[in-house]
Amino acid sequence: MSSVFERPAPDLGKILTAWEEWERGEENPGRVLTNMKTAGLAEVLRELTESGWTPAARS
Repeated sequence: MSSVFERPAPDLGKILTAWEEWERGEENPGRVLTNMKTAGLAEVLRELTESGWTPAARS
């Protein structure tokens, strides 16, 4: 039996929900960061950076 912890895949829905809760003033910044971290924000940002993604220009 292996005791190696495998992180679940990032959950974009949970990341967005945490952000929206902060925008509405429902959560404090520390809780939002914790929720985004556990939902996999670092992995998403890392993958975007490695892929060369850049945001589209807004008009």
